[in-house]
Amino acid sequence: MVDLRQYDQSWFDRGRSGGFILFWWFVQAIAFPLSPHFAHGFRRQLLRLFGARIGTGVLIRPTARFTYPWKVEIGDYSWIGDDVVFYSLDRICVGQHCAISQNTYLCTGNHDRQDPAFGLQTSPIFIGNGAWIAADCFIGPGVKIGANAFIAARSSVFSNMPAGQVCMGTPCRPRSPRIQPSK
Repeated sequence: MVDLRQYDQSWFDRGRSGGFILFWWFVQAIAFPLSPHFAHGFRRQLLRLFGARIGTGVLIRPTARFTYPWKVEIGDYSWIGDDVVFYSLDRICVGQHCAISQNTYLCTGNHDRQDPAFGLQTSPIFIGNGAWIAADCFIGPGVKIGANAFIAARSSVFSNMPAGQVCMGTPCRPRSPRIQPSK
């Protein structure tokens, strides 16, 4: 039986002081949503100022959310859509030329379902170069998505997905090769 009075995350390192985190949340709540859609450079710079590693030409929509940007890395020319959430209790690494579509939730945290104290668990997420995560997906803690994989809309990804595959469903499973058009 769960006893939430026992819950303790005092061991968890958020990576910055409480004041710094509060300041980030304030900046994100005001500056991100009020910035014009075309102001990707402004949003990239804000994230960099708060410790994120953001590549060249990254497009980030104003409604994207980042819990702890200092735990986020996004490679060159990747796109982050509207209402994407980076719940970055642990590292989230997005490769180059990736598309993370609207309403996707990247979740690095969970709780131990066997622990009466509901112990916090975190694990990083890695998304390979050229991957496309379509709209309204859930990517769970510890997941690695291979290069050039396609995760279909509304999929829930709880385990690693292979490179170059079309993957879909809840739970998400590889279905077929993702054919790259020849130039």
